[in-house]
Amino acid sequence: MMRRGYCVGLFLLTVVCAPVLAEKETDYLAVFMEGKKVGYSVHTRSVKDGKVTTREKVSITISRIGIPVTIEMTETNVETTDGKPLRFESIQLLGAVTMKVSGVVKDGAVDMVSSQFGAEQKSTMPWPQGALMSEGLRLLTLEKGFAPGVEYSASIFSPGVVQAVTAKVSIKDKKDVDLLGRVVKLTEVITSMSMPGAGNVVTTSYVDDEMRTLKSVVPMAGMVIEMVDCPKEFALGKNDVLDMIDKMFVKSPETIKDVHSTAAITYTLNPGQVSDLTLPTTDNQKATRTPEGKVVLEVRPVAAPASAEFPYKGSDPALLEATQPTRFLQSDNEQIVALARKAVGDTKDAAEAARRIEAFVADYIDNKNLSVGYASAAEVVESRQGDCSEFAVLTAAMCRAVGIPSQVVVGVAYVEDFGGRQGFGGHAWTQAYIGGKWIGLDAAFKSSSRGGYDAGHIALAVGNGEPGDFFNMATALGQFQIEKIEIERTK
Repeated sequence: MMRRGYCVGLFLLTVVCAPVLAEKETDYLAVFMEGKKVGYSVHTRSVKDGKVTTREKVSITISRIGIPVTIEMTETNVETTDGKPLRFESIQLLGAVTMKVSGVVKDGAVDMVSSQFGAEQKSTMPWPQGALMSEGLRLLTLEKGFAPGVEYSASIFSPGVVQAVTAKVSIKDKKDVDLLGRVVKLTEVITSMSMPGAGNVVTTSYVDDEMRTLKSVVPMAGMVIEMVDCPKEFALGKNDVLDMIDKMFVKSPETIKDVHSTAAITYTLNPGQVSDLTLPTTDNQKATRTPEGKVVLEVRPVAAPASAEFPYKGSDPALLEATQPTRFLQSDNEQIVALARKAVGDTKDAAEAARRIEAFVADYIDNKNLSVGYASAAEVVESRQGDCSEFAVLTAAMCRAVGIPSQVVVGVAYVEDFGGRQGFGGHAWTQAYIGGKWIGLDAAFKSSSRGGYDAGHIALAVGNGEPGDFFNMATALGQFQIEKIEIERTK
């Protein structure tokens, strides 16, 4: 099963901005999930030599079936005093894995260095036009003012996902706000952020007259996440235990016996009050909306066409992109290339090559545990450990290494027993483009008695395994119920 604490930590860094006016200031906030204190945030801002340095650190600890996992993320932005971006850094400690991305902004471009397991990758990308970092956002807020009724939009660059997100800000009236027993009158600010692959995420913040964010509230995956200003000793103090497994499950209206033998499953989903619930349409699943607002989703796994060749030699831009290395799918890594060639052997058939890679990864990861935060394919090659997302990124990277277009899919999958639970749990798998069709691969289930990809998988997002790709899964969980299941068995 996939971890969601990572999504939450990165999400908090993206949506919580705490602009301050002082020359040097440090704010401490406690992070609560479902009413339990699970971590802290430390925000600092300093001005020196004509440069403004803003740093935000978030640390959360959650439990998955009694296994604690700590996720720490620190983002640093350096800007001029008039808000022009100069450089940034993101350090993400995901369980036992550390990732670092730094970038220098100059002449409309960003020179970036990514490091994982001590290996560095350099790249250059255009700076998103008009994108602001922390100081630029603070200055824009000052310019627009805090009068009730003020509304404005901004493009905010997030080092954690290495792209800009669009935010719409609306200033409301002042309200009495409870800050852990201390009631303060603060200005309510509603921020709607268009997250990559996840639609709009709405955050309610409460800000004092010095523009310090003292409380933020955001609904996510059926939970309420809060960050509350507090003394340093409490913020950094002992955390409660919150097991995330229950929050990652969607109840099934019935038991699905021998799910791997099904030809197709049709799900009737009730999105409740969420009118914009959108599920991706792929070669394996198709969604339609009923007049009553419910979503009917048919999952019918397609078989890989025989005699399809690889590597891919077409010109489709999306497929070509799906053959390229990324910072999580390092298909140009020497070890990954060697493993992919070893797995594929002498076959010339793309479907057979993909099946061999799936089986190889199923055996290669020999330490299956939930303690890894979120690892890239190169890290999995070294550690040979992890859970579903580690299986998925390594499978996708190895497919790309031999020229088979591939993507990482995140969603939920049916399980009869996971820690005593039955239903649909957060999951990650792979899809490979073979002979004109996207074919599902699931090395994690292949390594168990499940057998691999089947109609018990519901995709919520598809991408390159980047952090932004996981927001859709994280936000969609808790937004729908499965009311009905219709099973079509193989003949």
